Amino acid sequence: MSDLILYLGITFVGYIIGSKVRDKKDRLSWTGKVQTVAITCLVMLMGMRMGSNEEITANLSTIGLSALVITVIVMAFSIIAIFLTRKLMNIDRYGKLVEKGQALEVGQVTGGQGEEESGGINMMTVIILIAVIVGMAIGYLAIRPMFEGNMAAFDKGAGLGIKIGLCILLVFVGMDLGLDGTVIDNFKKVGFRILVFPAVVIIGTLAGAAVASPILGLSLKESLAIGAGFGWYTLAPGIIMEAGYLTASAVAFLHNVMREMFSILLIPLVAKKVGYIETTGMPGAAAMDVCLPIVEKSTRGDIAVYSFVSGVILSILVPVLVPLIIG
Repeated sequence: MSDLILYLGITFVGYIIGSKVRDKKDRLSWTGKVQTVAITCLVMLMGMRMGSNEEITANLSTIGLSALVITVIVMAFSIIAIFLTRKLMNIDRYGKLVEKGQALEVGQVTGGQGEEESGGINMMTVIILIAVIVGMAIGYLAIRPMFEGNMAAFDKGAGLGIKIGLCILLVFVGMDLGLDGTVIDNFKKVGFRILVFPAVVIIGTLAGAAVASPILGLSLKESLAIGAGFGWYTLAPGIIMEAGYLTASAVAFLHNVMREMFSILLIPLVAKKVGYIETTGMPGAAAMDVCLPIVEKSTRGDIAVYSFVSGVILSILVPVLVPLIIG
């Protein structure tokens, strides 16, 4: 909860700063490049942490396949659920509410960073992928032998570095929202319908987990509890392990790690090919922190608010749903 308050407060401070310097917006184009560099460093540090974690690397060849299967199914169901809901709510792929009788012309641009790119592979995806691979290689080949016997010290330092990096990024996310100046108007149009999307993510995630259950050979409640972790790999696996389900706990750990990492890689692609709001449901709980800057960078400032709200609600529900399901 303290992290949630910290991230929310820092984003709000950034918003205030952005709104105060809105008339100098043209001179602040450099903030986008700063965000790209910061995201790259943050993702590389996460990769280093994963590569140095013996539990993750040792299990990739065994329970990793099960985690991969449930991750792909759960993320696909979440995207499809948001896509169908968005269509029913008359919201276009850029997250804009379309009035009745108003059609979006082919090729019409409605604002957002993700639309600036035409054909080809999204460069943000390439940068993130390279950063993850390099980070994991450094973690496995250098960090693990360097900190052998004292890995807790590295984990503590890396955790602090990730939190600092997130705080820096969230300042810029808030600034972008303040500079844009259309967030309040956009949400007046959408209103409380913003809360529909976290609910849809929950439904899509649990439906996907239920479908994955017979494929993985796990009981329905084990599979649902794994899905209900919503990408929070430091909490859900522990709850499941306490209940005595060791295999399900290991699958949950890797699944939640994969959900976060796959989201980091795929958010730019989904924003470009499917829709902006769909990106907010992919990461689950990580939509409010680690993946928030990437959502904002790949879409638009006000979409980051969707992401933050979704991540907050899912984070609050993890310690409620996982014990309820597995208990």
